Amino acid sequence: MVEVEKIRKEFPELGETVYGKPLVYLDNAATSQRPLSVIRKWTELSTKYNANLHRAVHHIADIATTEYEQTRDAVRAYLNADSREEIIFTSGATAALNLVAYSFGEAFLNPGDDIIVSEAEHHSNIVPWQLLCDRKGARLKVLPVDDSGHLRLDLLPDLLTPRTKLLSVAHISNVLGLINPIKEIVNICHSNNCAVLADGAQGIVHERVDVQDLGCDFYVFSGHKVYAAPGTGVLYGRREWLEQMPPFLSGGEMIGTVRWSGTTFAPLPQKFEAGTQNMAGIPTLRAALQMADEMRNTRTEAALNEVKEFILNALLSNPKIHLFGNPVSSEEKIPLFSFSVEHCHHEDLALILDKMGIAVRSGQMCAEPLMDRFGVTGMVRASFAPYNTLEEAKYFIKSLDRAINMLEG
Repeated sequence: MVEVEKIRKEFPELGETVYGKPLVYLDNAATSQRPLSVIRKWTELSTKYNANLHRAVHHIADIATTEYEQTRDAVRAYLNADSREEIIFTSGATAALNLVAYSFGEAFLNPGDDIIVSEAEHHSNIVPWQLLCDRKGARLKVLPVDDSGHLRLDLLPDLLTPRTKLLSVAHISNVLGLINPIKEIVNICHSNNCAVLADGAQGIVHERVDVQDLGCDFYVFSGHKVYAAPGTGVLYGRREWLEQMPPFLSGGEMIGTVRWSGTTFAPLPQKFEAGTQNMAGIPTLRAALQMADEMRNTRTEAALNEVKEFILNALLSNPKIHLFGNPVSSEEKIPLFSFSVEHCHHEDLALILDKMGIAVRSGQMCAEPLMDRFGVTGMVRASFAPYNTLEEAKYFIKSLDRAINMLEG
């Protein structure tokens, strides 16, 4: 507990109050809070080193560029990518997914080809592929989930054909909180000459990501979910793919030479980083990932696991609550819980919890097809981070019971 309280002091937002009550922030899957190290880095670059990257030779531009490129090295090391050229900075996972959908599609997708996504994907991992398939005359296939929320991997071999070019799947579902077996998926797909993209928006937060060990061809994540500034994100792509893919956006920075007779493009990674980048935001990724790494110690992980076990048992033991994403073992679930309550609307529950100082997510979680799969219009989601305490977890369950009783009464 001492360890968690020490961590909490680094996150100023956690000391705020809502409606006169201490804030209990349980919407971490949407946006995590930011530590002082991230805030200080963003402030330092905004106030002292605000200059365009890679272009000017003056002092502050040099420092800004160094901060930006050192962050690329830090992300490469964090993901264990083979080279820094495989790390592309974006505005978030959505931008990274759109980049791959467009550029991979332009290079490798032909009429009659297939793309596969799972039934549990965020809209950002569905719509870009729909648009790509519409544009290229390809087909989008769906890998279903079972009633417990697990991917039907037994169906995957039959979905794969010689025309299947890529499968895109969440490392961890933002609704179900289940860790998908990415290595197994990669092995199945690669044996059929199909590339794999892992959406790591939740994975980067809760797993120790080693892209070479996972074997995936692409991995994407957003900074704002892993303690960094908003408007930051990363695309990891294996070099052999990225070198064959055309640019997604065009303009400054991504060019080699520009002539009326034609344009050549910069080498990786600049080929995919057109325009003025997020000069103050991207370097916060280094501080954020350092914080994430510091919170992955035995004591902190044990405390968060205690929170997870408490919430999981409390929700499963209440017959009024239906939990979506029911794990076979707790090890395959992160501390993210989406549920519905009999005779209680999800928005009403969230509003009552808000008045009690508890911030949760309600609605479709940007996963409308998954809501349709389970026959609901929306859910309540409580997602915990290492800075959440067991006391907060107990208060949440107590408040949820109270909210349910109020709505039933």
